Amino acid sequence: MNDVRPIPAPLVNGERTGEEPASPLRRASAATRREHDLLGEADVPAAAYWGIHSQRAVRNFPITGVPIGHFPELVKALALVKLAAARANRRLGYLDPVKAAAIEQACEMIACEGRFHDQFVVDAVQGGAGTSTNMNANEVIANVALELMGYPRGHYAALHPIDDVNMAQSTNDAYPTALRLAVIFAIQPLARALDDLAFAFKTKSVEFADVLKMGRTQLQDAVPMTVGQEFDAFHDTLKEDVARLGEIGGLFREMSLGATAIGTGINADPRYAALAVEELSRASHQQLTPALNLIEATSDMGAFVLFSGLLKRIAVKLSKICNDLRLLASGPRTGLGELRLPAVQAGSSIMPGKVNPVIPEVVNQVAFLVIGHDQTVTMCAEGGQLQLNAFEPTIGYCVLNALRMLTAAVETLRTRCVEGIEVDRDRCESLVRGSIGLVTALVPALGYEAASRVARRALAERRPVAEIVLDEGMLTEAQLDELLQLEAMTHPSRSKIVVPRVVPGAAVTTDTE
Repeated sequence: MNDVRPIPAPLVNGERTGEEPASPLRRASAATRREHDLLGEADVPAAAYWGIHSQRAVRNFPITGVPIGHFPELVKALALVKLAAARANRRLGYLDPVKAAAIEQACEMIACEGRFHDQFVVDAVQGGAGTSTNMNANEVIANVALELMGYPRGHYAALHPIDDVNMAQSTNDAYPTALRLAVIFAIQPLARALDDLAFAFKTKSVEFADVLKMGRTQLQDAVPMTVGQEFDAFHDTLKEDVARLGEIGGLFREMSLGATAIGTGINADPRYAALAVEELSRASHQQLTPALNLIEATSDMGAFVLFSGLLKRIAVKLSKICNDLRLLASGPRTGLGELRLPAVQAGSSIMPGKVNPVIPEVVNQVAFLVIGHDQTVTMCAEGGQLQLNAFEPTIGYCVLNALRMLTAAVETLRTRCVEGIEVDRDRCESLVRGSIGLVTALVPALGYEAASRVARRALAERRPVAEIVLDEGMLTEAQLDELLQLEAMTHPSRSKIVVPRVVPGAAVTTDTE
């Protein structure tokens, strides 16, 4: 690669200085270069690696304030798609080897070294089905490659963003391919974070395996269980979705690269699609396959709908777990008070000493956002027309944003909350022994109606269940002790004590089998 010279990192790729960091057009140097497109000419900041198409997009889409550079997985994926295309076109003899080498090196600098990500400046939500994102990538890669070849930025006669970097591609296959690859990259951190959180719950389930507590249904006393069982259920429900991420994420391994405009492969060599996906697999270290029907793959968003639904499912589960943690830790004096969550910050500017469950609360809010994103993905997928879905940028924004938020929320929940949870053993035992729910264990012996009468009396008179049973002479003390063994109530068990008929005030008659 003698024709390609390494260059230092660009001046605008490091720490940003000055008082006006918001606009990429204002961040760049006051010096300009002249570029043109089909709409005419315009001045582009000389220090910028993007070009006129990106500049127009920045002005046209001041929507979210979130540039595509905010998603490093997407920038990496875009660069790898361009690298794969360059290698395939070089192998087929269409792309000059010197140009191909420069494009490849530029792509590696972006994808592997993480450089120039701040040059991906167009808003993530945009019109044009991702054309602005694709143009932004083409221009940045072209200008980095030009400098590697010894030319100034914007000298497109030597290497062109579209003719060379975008060769044999359309936005309609390059952008969806990059988006799918970006999701594959972003799945891995979330899967690891969920696995770590599940392990933290498993660790707590072992730690609290011997702590008896009252289970509840509909916020009412149910039957005894252990805190360990409760935390083990949290573990299992999360582990299920670690497996689902791998399964449903596999749908994104089918790539439409080579489809070009609508899936017919116009302007691409018949051999190109297979070669490009082969090169993309090699460059990304992922097992990827060409789509069986490129026309279908160009317009169908079904994989995103299904995957977004999985992210919603994960969000719903996390939110439910956080609801439970907040309820179980409510108090400290007037709530359930069974758990103590780590105190991470003061909870009130007016009530001294108050500490709130802020970590579960923020996870709840992330879950609500992810659920909303899923609805948006659904509407965008449904809104597609004919051979293309124009709303892929918002689909990508929602899915990648959901992945990022969920990953951060899961890691925060584990490190700032779950790993530090403590249990109030005395409080748990007290609530179990005073619960009306213990009467459930007496149903096989007394029958439902008699047990219901005991429950009503115990509740009305504020007395323990056992005391009412003995008071009415329904069971002997020994029988009652056998039936009300708390540990036995936490797993399948059934006593052989049977009282076929109980009359209040009458002598106790029992059958034993």
